Amino acid sequence: MPSARPWRIASSAKANFVAQELLDRFHSPAFDTVLAIARELQQAGAHAMLVGGCVRDAILNLPPKDLDLEIRGIEPDRLRSLLASNHKLIEIGKSFGVLKLKDYDVELSLPRTEVKTALGHKGFSVDVDPTLPFKEAAARRDYTINAIGLDPLSGDLSDPHDGLPDVESRILRHVGPAFVEDPLRVLRGMQFVARFNLTAVPETLELCKTIDLEHLAEERIFDEWKKLILKGNSISAGLKFLRATTWLRFFPELEALVNCPQDPEWHPEGDVWIHTLHCMDAFAAKRIDEEWEDLVVGFAVLCHDFGKPTTTVTDEEGRVRSPRHEPEGEAPTRSFLERMTNQKDLQDQVTPLVRRHLAPCVFHKDQASDGAIRRLARQVVRIDRLVRVASADMAGRPPKSADFPQGEWLLAKAEELRVKDSAPSPIVQGRHLVERKMKPGPSFKPILDQCFEAQLDGAFTDLKGGLNHLDQLLEQQEEADSPPVSS
Repeated sequence: MPSARPWRIASSAKANFVAQELLDRFHSPAFDTVLAIARELQQAGAHAMLVGGCVRDAILNLPPKDLDLEIRGIEPDRLRSLLASNHKLIEIGKSFGVLKLKDYDVELSLPRTEVKTALGHKGFSVDVDPTLPFKEAAARRDYTINAIGLDPLSGDLSDPHDGLPDVESRILRHVGPAFVEDPLRVLRGMQFVARFNLTAVPETLELCKTIDLEHLAEERIFDEWKKLILKGNSISAGLKFLRATTWLRFFPELEALVNCPQDPEWHPEGDVWIHTLHCMDAFAAKRIDEEWEDLVVGFAVLCHDFGKPTTTVTDEEGRVRSPRHEPEGEAPTRSFLERMTNQKDLQDQVTPLVRRHLAPCVFHKDQASDGAIRRLARQVVRIDRLVRVASADMAGRPPKSADFPQGEWLLAKAEELRVKDSAPSPIVQGRHLVERKMKPGPSFKPILDQCFEAQLDGAFTDLKGGLNHLDQLLEQQEEADSPPVSS
């Protein structure tokens, strides 16, 4: 990741050059619209300032996204009326003074005060205050690195809570006492640490320990885990942050991995927790930038050894073993995912990878048949996903070599059998039975199942061969059902 530029807020020629360089990092059609809005507001006596993550990312020399504008000096109704004449707006929080541009990821909001009134992320009483100074508004933000403001017209930076030094030093520090009012901020810290290679200060860690998960909506929890999986450069650092804040207690499937022993000959790196940290970093290093694929594989790597805490034993020879930890990992994986998302397709695609994550090594050792590989593809949906999970598993055992010829062998076989990135689909369908004058009903399933099993065994590979097999099967059944001829 590019290092943070030591930005200055002094009024000098050098500072002006730096400010322009910073603004240049926002160059996009969305930012052009932001500039137009800022000028319109300036003419109306109001002031717009870029805030939050987009400013942080620009300082870190990362592409700024999701531009957030905080606007002062104008009442909500007047703001709405002024912008509506030139821009397509979506009102997402009328009582909070929040607007969004229809065509771009740009959010516009007025400063507001918040008072904690109930549990959860939404348990706040909010009052819009267009005159609230930036320092006071920023005091309610989560971390100092997100409490920096940038004037899009002048390039002036406002940093009342010393976020710039923390960006430069890669420090994660909470802004102030209001931090404890929103438990989601702990999970945000988890993914920030992983994404930006930050180190949390001890005071922030101690404060996080005092915060309870409360009644956070599952989708908000999932959003932070999703960012960890998809954007974390050092996912292990984010998970270590979670442990340091004692927040592993809210994710018992992960907490159970800590101090769960492993065979030191096979796993010289340490316990299952340490192994999982190494695996997640190996996964992050080889993401393929396809969101869904990375999400499925990332969660499968995270969960792949969830079955070990309940299956690990020391045998009579003193060797640590975890028999059947693959299938035993399915239930805790589902439990973990169900508590943070109702995406059943994610659960259904992650769990088979956990259940069969050792298959590439076993299949290579046994030189598995084509039929076995086709059946494996049917179980896990995509062989290439399984190989990615197994590859991260093998890489998570330093100082052992991360070479994985078993995965290369299985991928080559799956490619040859045309099941690398999709499960085999039945060639013979119910309509083919109807074409043979059969009446739809319970009798269809056993016939179709037999045809599919024959297909998986390689008895046929195309429709012509499938229909020939079907006709032979029906002929055999007809002969078996015919009464014997009397002599």
